[in-house]
Formats: sequence, C-alpha cells, structure tokens
Amino acid sequence: MAAAQGSLHTVLGSGPAGTSVALELVRRGHAVRLVDRSGSGEPLDGVERVAGDVATLEGALAAIEGADVVYHCVNVAYHLQVDVMPGIQEAVLGAVKRTGARLVVLDTLYPYGETHGEVMTEDTPWRATTAKGKMRAALDENYLAAHREGRAKVALGRSADFVGPRVLNSTMGGTVFPAALMGGEVLALGDIDLKHSYTNILDVARGLATLGENPQGDGRVWHLPTAPARTTREIFGLLGDLVGHSPETVTMDEPRPFGPFDETFMNSYAELFYQHTEPQIMDSTAFQQKFGVEPTAIEATLEETLEWYRGFLAAQSRG
Repeated sequence: MAAAQGSLHTVLGSGPAGTSVALELVRRGHAVRLVDRSGSGEPLDGVERVAGDVATLEGALAAIEGADVVYHCVNVAYHLQVDVMPGIQEAVLGAVKRTGARLVVLDTLYPYGETHGEVMTEDTPWRATTAKGKMRAALDENYLAAHREGRAKVALGRSADFVGPRVLNSTMGGTVFPAALMGGEVLALGDIDLKHSYTNILDVARGLATLGENPQGDGRVWHLPTAPARTTREIFGLLGDLVGHSPETVTMDEPRPFGPFDETFMNSYAELFYQHTEPQIMDSTAFQQKFGVEPTAIEATLEETLEWYRGFLAAQSRG
C-alpha cells in the first residue's frame, strides 16, 4: 500500500539530492521536513527546514520525530567518508528502528567496483576493492540485513553520476555547464569516448520519492531511473548544439586538482578514477518496469540544466 498523502516525510541532507527529493515530495502533496546541520539555506515552498545532527542516535531521533518515511541523503566531505558514514548509518538505523519509520537510502555504484564495461544491473556482483567501495558495500549489507531481520524497513536507490539543477560538484556539473555557456574550457576526466551513465538529479528525486511511497520496494537495491548511457563526448556534442558552439574540451588522464575539486578531494577520489577509464553503464530497467517511472532523455536533462545554470550564473554576477 502506498504511503498516504499528507504523511510526514523527512529528508536528511540538503545537498542537490536532498533538496530535490524534498521539492518532489512537496509536489506529491506530502508534509516535508528537510534536515541539515545548519537548518538554513534557500527558502523552499512547502518545506520545513530544521537543524539537526544525525551522527548520533539522539540527534537522529530528534531529526526524524513524527516521520512516516525517512530519506537518507546525507553526504560528508569525500576524504572523511570512510570514517564518518558508518557512524551516521548506525545512528539513522537506530532511530528508524525505534520509531518504525521506513527508510529510503540514496546509494552509489561504488559497491560494484571495476566492471570492465559490464552493464551494471541490480544482480551485478559487488566486487569493490577500494576503501570507499568496500565501505559502501558494508553499509548496504547492514541495511539489507536490518530489513531482513525485521529491525528496520529499508529500500536502497542507486544512482550514477549526478547531472541537473543544483548539481555543482559532479564531473557533469560545475566544470562543464558554466564553461559551455560562457565560452571557457570544459574539463573532463579520463576517456570521454567511453559510454558513461549520468542520472538526472530530478530523476533521483522521483525515484526516491517513488520508493518512499511504495513499501513493496523495500528490502532490496534499486537502480534509479537513468537514461541509456552515451559517451561523454556525445553529451558534450549535444551540449554544444544547445548553446550554439562546440565547447573546447580539456581531458585529464590522471587525477589532479581542477575546477571545484581541490587536492584533498582528488587525492581521495584517485582510487575511484577507474570510473573514467572503463565504461560505466548502469541499467535501470527493473525500476522502470516495476514502478512505471521512465528516465528523462539526456537532451531534456541538458536543456533544464543549462536553464538552471543561466539563472545561477546571473545571480552570482549580481551578487
């Protein structure tokens, strides 16, 4: 049975994903609480912004009080993830166990590890060898065990690299769209002639909200709606068609600081650079068939992302 309209849905984390999920839930008629450490940020119609620290059980319980469904979209600085994310999981799982709220977790493709171009489905083995990949796999095993053992009701939604409105710190984000609009160099990683899946952040939101409304999706991993993989070079070509000129592309064949990604980040990201030296192809057919939610075409994704960046850059220039 789907979650009732008007029930309280609490989103943990106010990055691009958490914010997009909150707005999607409001659009669907739910009462929405958005929790982060500051409780501040852009005003969002229909969203109650609350300050909270979900790294402790007490903080997590306060954050989710009264919630029917909780969405875990919390992330931390890249170099801190291995140390910090397991504690956040323990707190959030402990809180939903106490309250009985359902938990929907935003997840990554890292547990699969290197696939050598194999198409990733929910049945792909988890073969991660990196510290972050093994950490994410361990978290996911804990989530699924909690569900299996009746300690919590959990669904996991995996996404490929983000693209879309509000997405800045992504390989298809702040290093691409401003330069495409303003005539600078578009920076890219690795081999841009390999197929690479990118998930529209608004499809991430639609996918997670769908899991939040449908308990029949609990107890397993789902791939969130993602358009068929294209090469990054093809996507840059589509972007050039939309802005009216071919952006100059600079590619880096090894991890080093660039754009919004400083040395600390890139040193931590180096272990995952394989994602740009082999095809990264994610298949979301299972989700699409189960819930009838189709991904946004990449052309439409690029159009709406350009529109958001135009407004974002204009606001920056005024400020």
